[in-house]
Formats: sequence, structure tokens, C-alpha cells
Amino acid sequence: MKIAIASGKGGTGKTTIATNLAYIADGSGRKVQYLDCDVEEPNGHIFLKPKIKKTRAVTVDAPEVDLKKCTGCGKCGEICQYSAIVHLADNNVLTFEQLCHSCGGCLRVCPADAIKPKPLNIGDIESGTAGDIEFVQGRLRLGSIRTVSLIKEVKKHIKRDSLAIIDVPPGTSCPVVEAVKGADFVLLVTEPTPFGLNDLKLTVGLVRALHLPFAVVINRYGIGNEDAEKYCKAESVEIALKLPDDRRIARKILSIEEGASKEALKKAYRRAAFRYHPDHNPNDSDADKKFVLVNCAYELLAEDKPCEKLLEEIKSWPNFPEDDKYKLDNLWGHFLWWREKFFD
Repeated sequence: MKIAIASGKGGTGKTTIATNLAYIADGSGRKVQYLDCDVEEPNGHIFLKPKIKKTRAVTVDAPEVDLKKCTGCGKCGEICQYSAIVHLADNNVLTFEQLCHSCGGCLRVCPADAIKPKPLNIGDIESGTAGDIEFVQGRLRLGSIRTVSLIKEVKKHIKRDSLAIIDVPPGTSCPVVEAVKGADFVLLVTEPTPFGLNDLKLTVGLVRALHLPFAVVINRYGIGNEDAEKYCKAESVEIALKLPDDRRIARKILSIEEGASKEALKKAYRRAAFRYHPDHNPNDSDADKKFVLVNCAYELLAEDKPCEKLLEEIKSWPNFPEDDKYKLDNLWGHFLWWREKFFD
């Protein structure tokens, strides 16, 4: 069975739902695969902490023209619907690799056999295990726009005898369509905000157009209005789950029980801070994120205040952009999302 977890709006908690669903299904004895198809910014590994055993480069074909053989007929440019290959005067041909969809049409129509395929690296696929969960994720190469091609390669790892949890990219564009295509069920994760409702309507329209069964999860339930619920009721959309903000998440980060004393909190904080400090984890690219989350959890539980330290920490770093509050395509937006989701 294939379950796709989609959201439309970034930052609604899609990956939180996807990774926890994989974890719970694994605990129930199911054979589980987690496939992170959010290849532009995969972050399921932060939650599941997999051991990556294999990394494979993914390539697609792009046209390479031998100008010595080219007769200047222009047939290659005529057949290409994406203007990835253009014939100019004096038998000069330009190719635009990032526009190419690797259909091979230009190779087939060239009468002089002047066009050959050449491999274009678009990213990597990393695979391994997180406990008993089979973990697969794609990482799009910096500067590449072949998101759909890489998602197709990730989905080739799906096994028929497993429960495949597919972490879908945000939005409603081509990468999302490719990621949810063929799913047996789609969970749409939203939040009770105007932004969340706007994108929920778009994703509902998308899955209905694809004739896929689906239901909605309202994350951060209680922080906003009831418009998402009213919309689901009006559209006869099932709400499978409502997840409220909960301080138990912060306690989980520090491994502390409810009602713990301030002294116990301090000890738990020191243990966690020592464990996740970047200086002690030079090979863990996510150590800095975990360390900041530990600080946030302590401030919330011990001092009962929002995580201002998080913003101070981020803004002290170079190249901090001003208006990335709701964007998850960069490090800053990712941190801001964590702060709002768990600690405000």
C-alpha cells in the first residue's frame, strides 16, 4: 500500500506526520518504507535518523550536438516542445540542458545522426535503514530543476509487499503530481490559518482531479480559526485527525517527565545540550538544529517564554533574509518553522 502525505502550504507539519506514521506502523509489525520525495529540501532524516548505506548519483540524458555533422535542417528545434534545443544561423545549435525533458525526440529526427545523448547529473538517491524502516530520500543537485525526474527515481524503490509512506513536496505543481501519482491514499496536512485553508483548497482540487482517495489532518489545531473544519464539512471531506500544540513535545526533546522540578529540567538540559552540541558531533550536519531545539525546549518549560533565543541565534549568522517566515526552501525558514510549530 502507498500512502502519500501532502500539504500544499509548506510548514504545516507534513514531514512530522509522515515520519511518525512510518514509526508507528513499524512498531505495529508492518514492513515499512519511508520515501522522502521532497527532494529539493529533504528533512525526514532529522526525525528518523537513518543509517545511510548507499548513495547513488542519478543522471538523465541531454542532447549533445556534433556541429561538424550538423546540416542545419532545424528539425531538432521543431520537434522540441520546450525549446531545449534551438537551431541558429550558420549551422549553430544551442542546447539548454535544464529545459530538456529527455524525451529523445531530437535524436530520432536528426537525419545526419549529429545528436547524441550525454548524461546530466541531477542529484543523488540515498538509501539505508532507520531501525526496521527502509529509508530512501532524493537530494536534488544544486542548480538543477529536474525535480520530477528525481522523484520518479525515488519512487522506483517502492516495494509491493511494504507499506510505503511517501513524503510529498509542498505546493500543487508538477513535483507534487508526480509524488502522489499512483498512491492508494493521500493525507492532506493543513493548519487552521488563512494560508493553510487557501492551500488546502488547492490540494483538494488536485487530488480530486487525479481521482485519489484522501482525508485531511489539521495540525496545530486550536491556534487559529475553524475555517478549515467548516470547509471540510461543506465539501464532505473527512478529517482524519486533529493535532493540537502540546508541550509534551518539548518534554520529549529533553527526555523529562511532566511536573519535573526546575533542578531536574536544568540537569536534563545540560545532558541534552552536551549530547547535541555541534562541537561534539562534527559529522552530524543536523547537530546545530538539534542544539537550538534543546535550547528552545528548555526556555519554554523552565522559563515559560517563547523561543527568542532561536531568532537571536539565527539572525547572528551571515546572509539572514528578512521575509522568509513561511518558506522552507532554506535554512532560515526551516528554523522559523520549528520555532512556531513547537515552541510559540
